Amino acid sequence: MAKFVYKGKDDEELRKMGIDEFMKIVPSRQRRSLKRGMTEVQKKVLAELRKNPKKFVKVKQRGIIIVPEMIGAKIGVYNGKEFVSLDIRPEMLGHRLGEFVLTRKEIKHSSPGFGATRSSKYIPLK
Repeated sequence: MAKFVYKGKDDEELRKMGIDEFMKIVPSRQRRSLKRGMTEVQKKVLAELRKNPKKFVKVKQRGIIIVPEMIGAKIGVYNGKEFVSLDIRPEMLGHRLGEFVLTRKEIKHSSPGFGATRSSKYIPLK
């Protein structure tokens, strides 16, 4: 199995890396966001993960950028209705939490439901 490498850094190097060092290797949009600093809620989430990385942490902040110290954590990300469990993997580095939890579910159209009008119930026979 191939070892994961992100911008020339392997998994162990990434885990030891601080946010300032990580900021230098992520794309510009994430770098600018990290350079502005984290909000109080984001700092609180990171502090909880540092304290106990195996703990399930619930988060409503979908815009948090995934940093190396989050790898291996279980995070519940809010999709607007419920908290969806998300295991952070090294491939997710530099992305935002909301990218991995969909807010809309897939719609499958089938026969008309309860309370449909007479015209929508009409299905022509060929």
